[in-house]
Amino acid sequence: MIEILSPGRLAAARTSGALVADILHTIRDRTTVGTNLLDIDRWAEEMILRAGAQSCYVDYAPSFGRGPFGHYICTAVNDAVLHGRPRDQVLAAGDLLTLDLAVSQDGVAADAAVSFLVGGTDDPESTALISATERALAAGVAAAGPDARIGDLSHAIGTVLTEAGYPINTEFGGHGIGSTMHQDPHVPNTGRPGRGYRLRPGLLLALEPWVMADTATLAIDADGWTLRSATGCRTAHSEHTIAITEDGAEILTLPSR
Repeated sequence: MIEILSPGRLAAARTSGALVADILHTIRDRTTVGTNLLDIDRWAEEMILRAGAQSCYVDYAPSFGRGPFGHYICTAVNDAVLHGRPRDQVLAAGDLLTLDLAVSQDGVAADAAVSFLVGGTDDPESTALISATERALAAGVAAAGPDARIGDLSHAIGTVLTEAGYPINTEFGGHGIGSTMHQDPHVPNTGRPGRGYRLRPGLLLALEPWVMADTATLAIDADGWTLRSATGCRTAHSEHTIAITEDGAEILTLPSR
């Protein structure tokens, strides 16, 4: 299903987007060496419920997972890149952590992700990974607008990632979003310009460039959810939810503060 939002529901999307961004940035600021992933999940739960919002993850049970996800946020560490299920793990200095969060408020969902190094450490390889996904995300947003096609966004994202030297996996990518978290159209992280669905004002998209340092092959954990690089290399993931408007793309998942 491809959903086009009315102006009134777009206002709700802005509220959801700001909440997602505020929670992610609050958790990022609170995360230090010694933080447990289960504490991060608890913080996310508290903030979602305090806002009167609903988690898109707790009861989420798609075909690629093993039963309901059962947690409020995805926490992917180092070689984990997608659907990282929180577990009893304490973070160390230099860990590369990705937080991925989706919530629904007033009937509209928003989805975003951020990657960062724990403990203020400096690791050039990890920093390059994170930077590539952030620059690819910015390129995808810049390519979006009325009458652009999905292939234009995918091409913009893929060009940045390829020029940075990273392989691209096309099993998972961006997606439509609205009254539910995952909708059509699929937005691969590489593609051909001028191809695919033509964007319309009122369409929401979650764009999410993610990379693994030296492979495009994923491996799945015994938990049935967490996806890791097959080689054990580090990974990074950046994501925003955007709204297509008459004037271009509006990023909805920016912090309110």
